[in-house]
Amino acid sequence: MQPPSHPQRCRCRLQLPQQNVAVSAQQHELRVGATMRRPVLACCKLYISEARNAQALRAIERAAAGLRPAAVLVNAFADDAYNRVGYTLVAPLLAGGDGDGDGSPPPLNRAAFRVVAAALEAVDLGAHAGAHPRLGVVDHVAFHPLHGARLEDVAALTRAVAADIGDKLQVPTYLYGAAHREGRTLAAIRRQLGYFTPNAPGEQWQGAPDTSSLAVAPDAGPGTPSRSKGVVVVGATAWVDNYNVPVRTADVAAAKRIARAVSERGGGLKSVQAMGLAHGDGATEVACNLLDPATVGADQVQERVQRLAAELGLDVGEGYFTDFSQEKIVELYVQSAEAEASQQ
Repeated sequence: MQPPSHPQRCRCRLQLPQQNVAVSAQQHELRVGATMRRPVLACCKLYISEARNAQALRAIERAAAGLRPAAVLVNAFADDAYNRVGYTLVAPLLAGGDGDGDGSPPPLNRAAFRVVAAALEAVDLGAHAGAHPRLGVVDHVAFHPLHGARLEDVAALTRAVAADIGDKLQVPTYLYGAAHREGRTLAAIRRQLGYFTPNAPGEQWQGAPDTSSLAVAPDAGPGTPSRSKGVVVVGATAWVDNYNVPVRTADVAAAKRIARAVSERGGGLKSVQAMGLAHGDGATEVACNLLDPATVGADQVQERVQRLAAELGLDVGEGYFTDFSQEKIVELYVQSAEAEASQQ
């Protein structure tokens, strides 16, 4: 279970119709069950290396909205300092990834591909600058099972999306998690590709990364990336919470020491990954992935960051999620789907 404060501590921007139509997930499943073999839900989180170009973001969000009500954009989280936006799409997913029964891809597959294609068209990685690492215009695409879905179903869909991105959009594409034949982790492939090393002064990432010679062969797409697009990493895992804790210092090295001590890799909290990053003028953050939030949650991360920062004589702010909880995302999808249905 997520902490009760999860929705209140989420700095998110919803993409929902204005109608206030509330319906339980159980009611929704009963209604949908008459027309679907096995109604389940999955979500796709897409992290785009752009937050400052309003025209580009409008184009991407139009693409995300193009398959409503089959696939719904339930959240968009933009961070100007990182120059990065996270989008959350939710859609029904049939067992085995059989789409709508007519041979067409599932709606989540189509919606994710549309967003990736729109982002690659609208954003030039060569002109990008921000305080968050990235490997491409579409830095990361993560698929997660939600209401009733199985991870193996989501993994099959993920592999299909990755193949489409690589082959049709001609971008080197890497798989991780359940979608990868050996279960490679996101962090492992990022380390192999030099993700965590800034390439500009002030702990910034600027322009296209030096990927002229990829250290690892991609799973789909060409072997060499373009400087305007970079590469894409696509994976399927159980739910992951993203939780960031502001640290009131301009010393990025101090934030990195705290992040290292918080992360499991550095001997800290189990199932927690963390980075110390610059976050605006005179500020830093410890940005965390909580890989098993039911076991180690945001409150434990907050407490550990506070204690480690205090040892360095530093104060921290209240942490925040960059997305809603699984339960809230399902609720928002159901509300949106019911609102759309009421208009038809």
